[in-house]
Amino acid sequence: MNAIKNSPLTQKISAFVALSENELAVLEGLHKRRRSFVAGRDLVHQGQSKQAAYILAAGWACSYKIQPDGSRQIVDFQIPGDFLGLRSVLLHVSDHSIEPIVDIQAAEVLAGDLLGAFARTPRLATAILWAASRDEAMVVEHLVGLGRRDADERMAHFLLELGVRLALVGMGNKEGYACPLTQYHLADALGLSAVHVNRVLRKLREDKLVTFRDGHVTFDNYDRLVALAQFDPTYLEHIGPILK
Repeated sequence: MNAIKNSPLTQKISAFVALSENELAVLEGLHKRRRSFVAGRDLVHQGQSKQAAYILAAGWACSYKIQPDGSRQIVDFQIPGDFLGLRSVLLHVSDHSIEPIVDIQAAEVLAGDLLGAFARTPRLATAILWAASRDEAMVVEHLVGLGRRDADERMAHFLLELGVRLALVGMGNKEGYACPLTQYHLADALGLSAVHVNRVLRKLREDKLVTFRDGHVTFDNYDRLVALAQFDPTYLEHIGPILK
């Protein structure tokens, strides 16, 4: 039981609900089919049906869509504690692909097991709904970023958001965090070219705001970066569980 108490998903949803021993046992049952996936090989394909959802236990992944001209738009990045393909299980067909960015560990969750867990533990179902709603709020912010923020603000906001997300599962803080993303990942997520991403990161570094180097993001001046991005983390943060 200690393993599930310390799992990234438990840490994440504990910000919303104080889980009982019974709810932790149900959550542990959802982790029973743990599998490994290698980087760069899709575990969910756009248009695929009858697949499972996954709980990401270790590593990073990205959700993306391929356009008719072959270009890629990354919709979001997943970190430990996130669900992969949850929406496509409930809708029966995946509207996006999911690719591991590094080798990952994920628990496969069949639709029947997930719905059964929801029926037995409504509070757990509510917590997962909260997590899904939080993910939707992030997508809204990404849309605002693509449509209304300039490149510097967009990058700053994205890096700050990742920091808050990682802090919730014990993998980051206001000093920084490990980050396996390449400039090509950032370009596909932020609607920029890789050359432009390089230029923006250099400017933010020279302005002594944030440094992204050798797989690590370092916040050189967190408060100034927040001011630049006009970053309001309200859509991400919860102080203590709401359901007790």
